[in-house]
Amino acid sequence: MKKIILLLAVILCFSSCKKEEKPPATVKKIVPVPKFRYGYNIDDFVVIQDTIKSGESFGEILDRHHVLYPKINEIAGSIKEIFDVRRVRAGKPYTILASRDSLQEAQVFIYKNDKIRATVVDFKDSIIKAHTYLQPIKTVQKIVEGKIYSSLSNSMDSLHLSPNLTNTVADIYAWTLDFYKLQKGDSFKIIFEEKYIKDDLFAGYGEVKAAVFNHRGEDFYAYRYLADSIKGITEYYDTDGNMLRSQFLKSPIKFQYRISSRYNLKRRIAYYGNRIRPHRGTDFAANIGTPILATASGTVVESTRRGGNGKFVKIKHNSTYSTQYLHMKNRNVKKGQYVKQGAVIGWVGMTGNTGGPHVCYRFWKNGKEVDPFKQKLPAAEPLKKSLKPKYLEFIKPLKYQLDNNQLSVPEPEVIESVAQN
Repeated sequence: MKKIILLLAVILCFSSCKKEEKPPATVKKIVPVPKFRYGYNIDDFVVIQDTIKSGESFGEILDRHHVLYPKINEIAGSIKEIFDVRRVRAGKPYTILASRDSLQEAQVFIYKNDKIRATVVDFKDSIIKAHTYLQPIKTVQKIVEGKIYSSLSNSMDSLHLSPNLTNTVADIYAWTLDFYKLQKGDSFKIIFEEKYIKDDLFAGYGEVKAAVFNHRGEDFYAYRYLADSIKGITEYYDTDGNMLRSQFLKSPIKFQYRISSRYNLKRRIAYYGNRIRPHRGTDFAANIGTPILATASGTVVESTRRGGNGKFVKIKHNSTYSTQYLHMKNRNVKKGQYVKQGAVIGWVGMTGNTGGPHVCYRFWKNGKEVDPFKQKLPAAEPLKKSLKPKYLEFIKPLKYQLDNNQLSVPEPEVIESVAQN
């Protein structure tokens, strides 16, 4: 009996001990996450970062990292269509991916062209390759509002905007506004893109989507639009679908005229003894009182009467082009006035030295009188009628954003209601 009791006690003890046994702990194996830069797992290389020194060449850099000159010459020759190694510039950062051995021989050379682009030269294998690597970019849309106190550049500077954006805006309005004639109190709003690397490193500006410039109480809208998807060319148009990059009218007279004398630097006149008397204008003959039109938008820089020119008007269109209209009967504009393309600036007359009623049209490029018919002037065509409805729908949210100075856009029916009101 005692033996039986002892046996039961042993069994109970063994079973209770077995219950208390814990399963062995599971050990999780941590697998390192590969680090990729420029398309390479950098854990496979020794990474060397440096900056090109003054006078330092591509060959010297690779030689210092144990690449022999015959190989360097082969690399330079293989990639010359993509990357000219002679054009590496001092101050530019570069990265070397070298082998993970005692020699640490360079296998990949990465040249940073700018914040976004890098040229990657891979010579670790027998086939030498080179390509352009683009950093992942985040594009953020912004809207900014400013007022003119002295100049556009000063106003943009005060908003901490780069001169690059200022130049872009100036180019958009080059044929609509004379930025040398802006007035204090003029204002603008711009919708544009900013580019960032890794969310916080500024990498430059993208496109200017839309803008409005209030000059002398009048709004000048500009919308970036792709009208021709085949050619892929975008232009800026106003609210009516007219291109801002305006062409010059072929004539300052709209109807019923003839060209009585062309631009001719070798013209001879019998009245002056058949001597050469250059004609630096184009004469458009028309009846007295015929309206004379501004061939392009701009600011009147002269409206006066002087000598053989008689009564005349001169218009500055931008920093490159100006036009002049001579022998007017009367002038319809004053100095300093801004006029749009096609505006009536005066009427045909016979003032000054003239043998009949006409307007002598003179065309100035970079301060020199030239023949307008021999100049390659910017082409400008309005939107095709078939595209206009689509364009007008496209600009509705942009116009709402500009008018309300906000990027958030309500539902389309709300915009429609606001537009109608």
